[in-house]
Amino acid sequence: MVKQGGRRAAIIGLGGSVLTAEEAAMLRQMPPLGVILFARNIAGPAALRGLTDAIREILGEQAPILIDQEGGRVARLRPPDWPPFPAAASFEGRPGHNAYANAALIGLECAAMGLNVVCAPVLDLRLPEGHGIIGDRAFSADPAEVSRLGRQYIHGLQAAGCIPVIKHIPGHGRARADSHLELPRVSATREELAQDCAPFAALADLGAWAMTAHILYENLDGEWPATLSPRVIARVIRGAIGFAGFLVSDDLAMKALSGQPAALAQASISAGCDAVLHCTGDLAESMALLADCPALSDAAIERLDAARAATESRRETLDPAALQAMRHAPLVSSP
Repeated sequence: MVKQGGRRAAIIGLGGSVLTAEEAAMLRQMPPLGVILFARNIAGPAALRGLTDAIREILGEQAPILIDQEGGRVARLRPPDWPPFPAAASFEGRPGHNAYANAALIGLECAAMGLNVVCAPVLDLRLPEGHGIIGDRAFSADPAEVSRLGRQYIHGLQAAGCIPVIKHIPGHGRARADSHLELPRVSATREELAQDCAPFAALADLGAWAMTAHILYENLDGEWPATLSPRVIARVIRGAIGFAGFLVSDDLAMKALSGQPAALAQASISAGCDAVLHCTGDLAESMALLADCPALSDAAIERLDAARAATESRRETLDPAALQAMRHAPLVSSP
């Protein structure tokens, strides 16, 4: 088993639903921090549990294994093997315990499969001018409402034993392009951007990870998108927002960024990210990235440990039936 301190500051994808011999050798020889799984990796509960067990046999019991399981459009665990979950927007204006219960149920499903980091909730604003890539993945256009419901989602995931990842810091809601396909440029004023940052600032101290936005904010840094911007990370994410937790990039393979994955990883980590995501699952690409990726810093390891401790402090013994009732109940006390 690989020790945490010897790992690269990267989380990578895999090619399919079984860990191949070549992938296992890569994990042993050039160990990443963890792995992120997608629909291509999921062939039912038994196969998925076998895959996460195989990853942990090499990377260790605490290795982060991530999944995007927001509910709605963005859900890798889907029927018929897993229940459907509503999109974040459906909780707007509803009691906080509804959102808490939904997140806890998501967390229980993920934890049962050996998945311990859930890339949710989305804290971006659901603005009418924004690209539909966010849309109903966001709780609301109102920063206070996003903060209220985001807090409940974070607590629910932590209660189930999963580390949440708030995204996409410092805010994707004003982007008019899909960063999977191109680099969005946001010309909003600093006053407008302060609204985008508000939910992240309100929830910065809850122990979640945060995921950067591949967006160029012209009034914050006219040259580099947030993921690659020392100015945005230091002055805005760590400074104005006050996020001191574990910071991971969005997927470096998205078309918003250009360049070789290893060079992008080095640039992102130099800019202030603790680790990077590279999600294609292409073995050659992953090996090239890991070969030149920096090791986790001591500060990054401390932030990882703090996130684990925050989740452990909120973990509860949960009753799925009671949570299902709570998800729809209008008049129970919030946790």
